[in-house]
Amino acid sequence: MHDIPGSDRPPIPGAQNPRPLAPDEAITVTVRLRPASPDQASRVYKRGPRRRGAKPLTRAALAAMVGASAADAQAVEAFAHTAGLTVVDVDLPRRTVVLRGPAPTVQKAFGVTLQCVTTAQGDFRQRTGTVTVPSNLADVVTGVFGLDNRPQAHTHFRLRRQPAATPSVSYSAPSLGGVYGFPSGATGAGQCIGLIELGGGYQASDLQTYFNGLSIAAPTVVPVGVDGGQNAPTGDANGPDGEVMLDIEVAGALAPAATIAVYFAPNTDQGFLDAVTTAVHDSTHDVTVISISWGGPESSWTAQATQAMDEAFAEAVALGIAVCVASGDGGASDGVGDGSLHVDFPASSPNAIGCGGTSLTVASGTPAETVWTDTGGGFSTTFPTPSWQSQATKSFNQSGRGVPDVSADADPQTGYNVVVDGSSFVIGGTSAVAPLWAALIACCQQASGQKLTDLASRLYAANGGFRDITQGGNGGYNAGPGWDPCTGLGVPVGSMLLATVWGAGTAGSPADAPVA
Repeated sequence: MHDIPGSDRPPIPGAQNPRPLAPDEAITVTVRLRPASPDQASRVYKRGPRRRGAKPLTRAALAAMVGASAADAQAVEAFAHTAGLTVVDVDLPRRTVVLRGPAPTVQKAFGVTLQCVTTAQGDFRQRTGTVTVPSNLADVVTGVFGLDNRPQAHTHFRLRRQPAATPSVSYSAPSLGGVYGFPSGATGAGQCIGLIELGGGYQASDLQTYFNGLSIAAPTVVPVGVDGGQNAPTGDANGPDGEVMLDIEVAGALAPAATIAVYFAPNTDQGFLDAVTTAVHDSTHDVTVISISWGGPESSWTAQATQAMDEAFAEAVALGIAVCVASGDGGASDGVGDGSLHVDFPASSPNAIGCGGTSLTVASGTPAETVWTDTGGGFSTTFPTPSWQSQATKSFNQSGRGVPDVSADADPQTGYNVVVDGSSFVIGGTSAVAPLWAALIACCQQASGQKLTDLASRLYAANGGFRDITQGGNGGYNAGPGWDPCTGLGVPVGSMLLATVWGAGTAGSPADAPVA
């Protein structure tokens, strides 16, 4: 048997009462395969955006470059039949084979011991140590996901405390579109914003109430189930429903003519990865930009999962699909209590656009922003500094990928007006920033008629298009002129970005808009 590199996993912190799984418990795993053509795949997976001016690939062309071979899939299928597992699905473009079987059979097949444990969040299945496969699959299988179903990520939103602890204001999403200079007349028509959600759901009546209140036609929202996930509202606005509704409402209000495809999956490493790869390769809905408001400290991910997710983002980049990811709400420690500084993944992927947070006030139509003190930001210990970012981060003398790249309002005390589970709330967090930026990118893609495979490098090279945030800090770093690990390059001036990054439209100042 062969150990899969990067598959080692520690026990769930604080887990208690370990006990064997029920022998009839069925387990479904996703086996990820190597690309059929490593040389072609390396052109896609080279870290960072593709070369400047490279045209987006079609999904068929991408599959030809990164997809798995039928022979490798057949080898895994043969292993499954020998081991007593059922083959559920084979997807060569996504490089996945899905297998299913009873717990004892799965444990034996992959050389793992699985236990049921009790945590503060509930009972979960955990594994520790490495995953193994037969020696003939050593070079074929790059990861196995789903043996362990512990929660992989958490949401990055916060409900404002009632009453607010400090003097506060709130904004409608369209008014923030005015503050951030969204291109005039752009609605996101012809675009599809993909939202990744790991739980919860939305109610059509809430969306109707929200958009009626803004006098905006409700966008087309399409739920897509992955790994058994579905649109399943819990009735708890402080749970995943708050995340789902915030994402849909912010994206839909700022790009109202875009289709919004919501990919629902279980909150596991398997569910998260499968939701992303499904969205990237979804030719039915043709996603043009992705927003992710879930994540966790880099240290909470296995190396096999980090690599697979980063590769999925690289595939998105090759298609011209920007992936906007919230940088986290735990400050420079990312909520890890070990006294060190950490960044959130997947925001730290060099193939993502990391989205940090500010605190926004508007006086007499003039916006003023400082760092939101809880915004995630810092330097990756997993990914090196991308070439397109090296000049911006040079003064910090760090060798890791800097997070975030961009920012926008995230402070709950200056938060977003939303409707969740039949009630109105004010919500903040970097969760709101990812869909805002996804909507801006959708509008710029519509206005320019183009998707970019080198968006990140163009953002860093843009001569204008950002309002720099120079005041405040996140507990580990302070803001200053230029890029910083609090708010990145700053907040957008959308009409200028349309000109300097997409080469379209007329650069100018943010449009005047009422702030509500």
